[in-house]
Amino acid sequence: MIITGASGFIGQNVIKYFGEVNNIYLSRNSIDSNYSQIDSLNLEGHDVFLHLAGLAHDVKNASSPDEYYRANTDLTKIVFDAFLASDAKVFIMLSSVKAVADDVTDELTEDYTPNPVTHYGKSKLLAEQYIFSKILPAEKRVYVLRPCMIHGEGNRGNLNLLHKIVSINFPWPLGVFKNKRSFCSVDNLMFLFEEFMNTVEIPSGIYNVADDEPLSTIDIISLIAESKGRAPIIWNIPSCIVLGIARIGDLLHLPLNSERLQKLTSSYVVSNKKIRSVIAKSLPLSSREGFLKTFESFNKL
Repeated sequence: MIITGASGFIGQNVIKYFGEVNNIYLSRNSIDSNYSQIDSLNLEGHDVFLHLAGLAHDVKNASSPDEYYRANTDLTKIVFDAFLASDAKVFIMLSSVKAVADDVTDELTEDYTPNPVTHYGKSKLLAEQYIFSKILPAEKRVYVLRPCMIHGEGNRGNLNLLHKIVSINFPWPLGVFKNKRSFCSVDNLMFLFEEFMNTVEIPSGIYNVADDEPLSTIDIISLIAESKGRAPIIWNIPSCIVLGIARIGDLLHLPLNSERLQKLTSSYVVSNKKIRSVIAKSLPLSSREGFLKTFESFNKL
């Protein structure tokens, strides 16, 4: 298997799940700095390209637009062209639901017309469009997976901050906000990778990736508390006060700012019906089981 982005969170879980034997690892920086690197490699005997490398959405806005298009669009073109020129049979690219929309009011399906607003989302969509603009040989299969937020052992980001807040028994002040969001356990993602690699009957195409049941932020808070063996503490502070604090956070660069508040309290439900129908199997972990496993790994840190 040829894996790009093996040093990242998803890549490390891939190595743990599938093993290290006979893999070729390509980092984003090495390909980005030397476009001829892939051409110089002996790719014979590798049936799968797993393209995970890219530049994730930067909530601190430290990345320039050009960095997104170089890392997510141009890099994908290089890797996909190498796949087409090789004897490999399967190409899997990890895209994002953000290639479709940053906010949704209804359940997001694969039929939703893409309209990304960030450079991250736009760069991912351009990569997808490049892939499906090519004529695919009959013996090759191509899968673009659009996951929602992935969590699991080794995860970093807002979920870790949430875990730290609840772990010190700090009251959760956003109880007044009601939402539903889709998530994806990294264990379920590994299972789906394996299904796409080994099931030739699955047609090429774009597939949303999500656990079966969306959860609210309060559900997540409760699961963190449960992993700690205690009940959650939730306060229902009026939304106008919380919004005011978030605006102050924008100015003073506090942990709670408008963007983080939006992520914690907005709804974003992703349909996994298409992917469930093609694999015709149940996902290994329920939404609840996946989060409890993630939080148990956090508790050990």
